[in-house]
Amino acid sequence: MTDWLDEINWNSDGLVPAIAQDHKTGRVLMMAWMNRESLALTTREQRAIYWSRSRGKLWRKGEESGHVQKLHELRLDCDADVIILMVEQVGGIACHTGRESCFYRVFENGSWKTVEAVIKDPHAIYSAGHNHE
Repeated sequence: MTDWLDEINWNSDGLVPAIAQDHKTGRVLMMAWMNRESLALTTREQRAIYWSRSRGKLWRKGEESGHVQKLHELRLDCDADVIILMVEQVGGIACHTGRESCFYRVFENGSWKTVEAVIKDPHAIYSAGHNHE
């Protein structure tokens, strides 16, 4: 039997982009990267676990903020190079800015306009010294 992880077209860094969507509304919440270990752990633990490129380590979504993403469904695209995670976003906040989604800016009249309010102040979400998961 083929290892399901071998069917993924990992990029040259051994990563695959992973898009998190709300399992009820379909809203795109965020995009992050996964490696073999983080994807395997995601399926094992039934929660989103990404690979943090900036920190060079596994990132269990919600480990600092409490905003865990519970996995409901995992999908692979036709080229096997993008993952979609259908998740339940605990707390309703996916973005480190304290918004529901990381995609809160809309291109309008030649510039990016913020169209969503902060749900919770990031300073109240993260402990001192942490400004991003």
